[in-house]
Amino acid sequence: MLPISVCIIAKNEEQNIAKCLKPLRDYDWEIIVVDTGSTDRTREIASAYADRVLDYIWRDDFSAARNYSIGQASHDMILVIDCDEYLTEIDIDAILRLSEQTPYSVGLLSRRNHYQMNGTDSVYTDLVERLFSRRYYHYEGIIHEQVRPLRGGGADCGAYQLPLTVDHFGYNGSEEALREKAMRNITLLQKDLERDPDNPYTYFQIGQSYNMIHDDENACLYYGKGLAYDVDPVLEYVQMMVIGYGYTLLHLNRAEEALGLSGVYDAFAVSADFLDLMGLIYLRNGQYMKALLEFVKALSCATAHVEGANTFIPSYNIGLINEMMGDRESALAHYRKCGDFPMALQKILELTK
Repeated sequence: MLPISVCIIAKNEEQNIAKCLKPLRDYDWEIIVVDTGSTDRTREIASAYADRVLDYIWRDDFSAARNYSIGQASHDMILVIDCDEYLTEIDIDAILRLSEQTPYSVGLLSRRNHYQMNGTDSVYTDLVERLFSRRYYHYEGIIHEQVRPLRGGGADCGAYQLPLTVDHFGYNGSEEALREKAMRNITLLQKDLERDPDNPYTYFQIGQSYNMIHDDENACLYYGKGLAYDVDPVLEYVQMMVIGYGYTLLHLNRAEEALGLSGVYDAFAVSADFLDLMGLIYLRNGQYMKALLEFVKALSCATAHVEGANTFIPSYNIGLINEMMGDRESALAHYRKCGDFPMALQKILELTK
């Protein structure tokens, strides 16, 4: 059996660390926690679950901390988890089999990102690189660090999806905590931008940070800068950047400008997320039949990152369009397909008084 070391970096995570570490103890994994300067009980709590808890002087560089943590592991095969991620689904036998069969590749876990939207717990699912051999890979980038082949290591053999899912709650919390996190990230990302001013991924991440604190002007600005480069529409972050850009334009009441995204329709209309965005853009521009068509397409689209993007979100908007056109019964029928989506429940209440 191929041994695995779980490597975690932490700072002031006493609210999360036990919930993160406890499920990991069910498996024959070494657990390494590197504390980067906690002033709360993080270290004490981690000691009850981890094999080793080590101190590291924070240097404003996430990759440096990650690489230190993996350097302290006893095994070459590394699984990286964050403190605000909780294991929910796993097939350990399949993971071991895949890691043994593909030692030169990187395993992607499925991360369900929770955030508040429209009065409900919304979820966006993405795939992140987390299982790899330290003989061939390490981390690069001072923030939003990425797994990259070691120079001269001879490995860059693609990626595969792991049967492993975590719930991520890093986007929940008080406005003050989110703002502090976002501004820290922006400061580090701007440093990255000074080193590499032509990296669209950095512009995307700055846009994401501003988006997290609802600064639509700056989010839109940086998304736009990232999209000005010749980016690959197949890449997940590029798809997210296009969608983020479109929504910030709508939030800024620049709906007519957002119509310009129809020019990249063929490249991005592979997910219900983009189809929903286009539906809203047409809706905001008074093009109701075009909007209706996009939401209908979304309902039959197999690919969706946002939970509900191919179910209750388009159903709600189809109901809304029918209501605007005076078809109360059709509107109600579509609202009722939305389950417990709060906005739909409110519409049902209004239409059945």
